[in-house]
Amino acid sequence: MKTINLKTKRSIKQMSIFAGLVLMVLTVVAFTSKKNSNEDPIATIQAMPVEVAVPVFEKITEWDEYTGRFEASNRVEVRARVSGYIQNVSFKDGQSVNKGDVLFTIDQRPFKIALSQARASYGQAKARLTIAKDNFDRVQSLRESGAVSLEEYDSRKQALAGAKASLQLAQASVDNATLNLEFTKVKAPISGRVSRDMVNQGNLIDGGSSNSTLLTTIVATSPIHFYFKGSESDYLKYSRLAQNGQRASSRSTANPVFLKLQDEDTYSHKAVMDFVDNEIDRSTGTIEGRATLENKDGLIEPGMFGKARLLGSAAHEAIMIPEEIIGTNQSVRFVYILGQDNTVTTKNVELGPLHTNGLRIIRKGLTPEDKLITNNIQKIRPGVAVTPIETSLITNNKDMFAFTEEE
Repeated sequence: MKTINLKTKRSIKQMSIFAGLVLMVLTVVAFTSKKNSNEDPIATIQAMPVEVAVPVFEKITEWDEYTGRFEASNRVEVRARVSGYIQNVSFKDGQSVNKGDVLFTIDQRPFKIALSQARASYGQAKARLTIAKDNFDRVQSLRESGAVSLEEYDSRKQALAGAKASLQLAQASVDNATLNLEFTKVKAPISGRVSRDMVNQGNLIDGGSSNSTLLTTIVATSPIHFYFKGSESDYLKYSRLAQNGQRASSRSTANPVFLKLQDEDTYSHKAVMDFVDNEIDRSTGTIEGRATLENKDGLIEPGMFGKARLLGSAAHEAIMIPEEIIGTNQSVRFVYILGQDNTVTTKNVELGPLHTNGLRIIRKGLTPEDKLITNNIQKIRPGVAVTPIETSLITNNKDMFAFTEEE
């Protein structure tokens, strides 16, 4: 009789249970696989979406930018033409004055006395002339009859000529005394804004020479001048444009200039070129130019700094792109372009100046048909596949002139 080990019997039972569990799992897996066989497979990872746009391509005129300083169109240092005591100051410091307004009055009494003396001398000279003329008339009638000697005739003739000269001298003294009396009223030689009185009432001043006492200054601020300096290469560029008939010379044409002040964002002040210097400064290699602005509201004062934009080219077609999408690799500038099969490529570009619409002018490297990648610039690399989203570039009009270029 064969004996069965109880441990062996328990192991067989456990194996039967395990086999049943495995069969159940396989059945569930088979059912699940059959159920999912009709569903779509798991979707693949999408490529990074990027916005793409063609560059702005339009006809433009380029403008060059310069920094300069405003100066008065006319500035006068007021000095007296005669010496004396300041009797009266007839203006308030900093006020506007018109040409001919009396600013200072010098004590007139000494000059009135001098005028009276000159007039008295003129009266004496006139009386002597009358006597000399009568004496000459007498001898002139006697000369024909031979009753007077030739010597006497010549003596009285010379006396008459001397009396006439004395009268002219006396008249000059009267004119000079009259003029000096007039000069005691120091008048504004131009219209403009006067500075403070640098010599107060009651002071003695010197006048009538280059070292005369400075009394005050007057500046004319309407119109006002804007002076700036350009390089020799700028001058040559403008000269070449003028020679080729692409841009008129500022020496002969009032080319438009747009100005802005330190606290302004737009070039809202319109001026015109009216002067270009006659030589290049040897020490700096620059040449000075000047624009004239009306400044009717008196906003701009002499000495203020400003920026100017000057017509720098003829009208031409140009490619322009936003500054922020331009990358840098050492000295090379590049942009990301959408290539074949929606992959990222790069193109090296040669940059021009910023245009008035806020976009950067591209000299070389792009065509109007290139599709620029305009966002996610930091996350892409050449050769990476992307999902393009078509957009268009929007220019920044905040930096445009307040005037149109045709004005």
